[in-house]
Amino acid sequence: MIAVENIAKSYGGQKLFAEASFTIHPRERIGLCGRNGSGKTTLLRILAGEEEVDEGRVVFPREYRVGYLKQHLVWGRGSVLDEVGNALPGEEKPIYEAEKLLYGLGFGHEMMKLSPLELSSGYQMRLALACVLASKPDLLLLDEPTNYLDILAIRFLKNFLLAWKGELVLISHDRDFLDEVITHTLYIHRQRIRKMEGKTEKMYTQIALEEEVYEKTRLHEERKREQIELFISRFRAKARLASQAKSRMRMLAKMEKKEKLEKLPELDFHFSYAETSAKTLLEVEGISFGYEKPLFENLSFRVEKGQCVAVVGRNGQGKTTLLEVIRGNISPWKGRVIYHPQAKAQYFGYSEVAKLHPENTVEEEILLALSERNRTLARTIAGTMLFEGVLAEKPLRVLSGGERHRVLLAKMLARPSNLLLLDEPTNHLDMDATDALLAALDQFPGGIVLVTHNEAFLRVLATRFIVFNEGKVQVFEGTYDEFLEKIGWTWEVESRKSSGHNSWQKTHRQKRAEIVQEKSRILKPMQQKLAHLEKEITRLEEEKNRLVTLLMEASVNSDGEGVKKYGIALKQVEERLHEEYEAYYTLAAEVEEKEKEYETRLHDVG
Repeated sequence: MIAVENIAKSYGGQKLFAEASFTIHPRERIGLCGRNGSGKTTLLRILAGEEEVDEGRVVFPREYRVGYLKQHLVWGRGSVLDEVGNALPGEEKPIYEAEKLLYGLGFGHEMMKLSPLELSSGYQMRLALACVLASKPDLLLLDEPTNYLDILAIRFLKNFLLAWKGELVLISHDRDFLDEVITHTLYIHRQRIRKMEGKTEKMYTQIALEEEVYEKTRLHEERKREQIELFISRFRAKARLASQAKSRMRMLAKMEKKEKLEKLPELDFHFSYAETSAKTLLEVEGISFGYEKPLFENLSFRVEKGQCVAVVGRNGQGKTTLLEVIRGNISPWKGRVIYHPQAKAQYFGYSEVAKLHPENTVEEEILLALSERNRTLARTIAGTMLFEGVLAEKPLRVLSGGERHRVLLAKMLARPSNLLLLDEPTNHLDMDATDALLAALDQFPGGIVLVTHNEAFLRVLATRFIVFNEGKVQVFEGTYDEFLEKIGWTWEVESRKSSGHNSWQKTHRQKRAEIVQEKSRILKPMQQKLAHLEKEITRLEEEKNRLVTLLMEASVNSDGEGVKKYGIALKQVEERLHEEYEAYYTLAAEVEEKEKEYETRLHDVG
């Protein structure tokens, strides 16, 4: 077990977290969440021994090994395969393990023979990830490991981490990836660190509920304080009530004033839609293009209003090139791309981010996209993308990659469109921004062509796919899950066949289905009862607040009969509330235990 005891960390006078304590138990896979700047990477570096804490300590078991993916890479003189082979623990180095890791992360056999220095920066990061995974540490620390991976490598990594025998702490903006891998959530929020069993949604819901209760309590106590202050000011000078006034003064002095929670900025936006009567916005007819050899041949598809066409596959197979051909930046060898006369297209991609002028402020860059050069509107759009007030005056050269991506999104909001061409729009965005983008695209009534490795986007948005799969390009009509079931990725299908996976998979699915059905049968009535208890507790809390107010008013007005009546009613409500809370916590603990039991059973099935 790893024990983190009362740690605190600040940078330049800004407190990231304080008095933070939690433990990491054997085989726990933890998702580390929090807003940008909350200290997630810093906490990971503390666990890795790369950062010192200001207060407290982190206690590890003896001879405990930590694996951390560093940003500054140093390579030896061997090949890519040598690097991963050398990272394997022990004297015997089973080279097939290194090859399996590299292949899963997108390295072909020829790439394995190269020097690491011959790789692109993205593939060097993949190599570093392979080395960390190969070293089989006790604790694995991964900070946004999917940033440099394509969809197949992400699926390989997900399966690898699900089978991980040690402990894991993982940061990722990809909520689906995170939730499929983790057993617990660790959340940095308002300079506190909380750990909870379960997926991220459970933690977010709990935080929201607690803050709602806090605010209701604060407002109630504010009203109570005002009533006490009013009583004191009215009756302090009257001899008959002077003692009661003094008593209330003492009560007031003991009351701890709750501070109003600072409102945290939230990203919430919609793409401006250009109305059109057209059903088909874009037609691609028999296009072919390549460099030394074809990337795609005789490719045809259409993009209709309200439809998302997803372009998926490994990196380097031609997905971005296809978008450049569709945009008109590259002429196809043959075939044609036809836009409807009413189509108004916008493009999001790395090349557009690179075109942002580094000396322009956020406001100035947005103004360039507005035909009327309306500064007020530019400021409003900037605020929508979390560049409020003076933040809109920051030059782009000082912004992070994620912030520059938000500037490009802001420019897209400034122009009405009905067709969006998006190349990896989630890169460099945090989880909150990614969620907001998914919601905005889901509500967009126009057409979308989307290149992404984020499987949540594929499942929510896409119903047609352009699939780059091991040198072949095909159009698939249907959902992403239907694609995986009917066709699948070539290397995954071959892997299943080579391991006699088909018969196993049928049994495996049957076992999982039986457990899922049993889980639903047992937990559903318990969860319904929990929901009923929550409603009853909310109703009783509101009744309690009402009675407290009436009791205070009766007291101020010297209404003895009212004081007695409301006092008795309040006591009855408080007793009932206590019973309901006891029932709720008992049942909630039982539900949590059952959920844990079924999670363990599902995990054991695989």
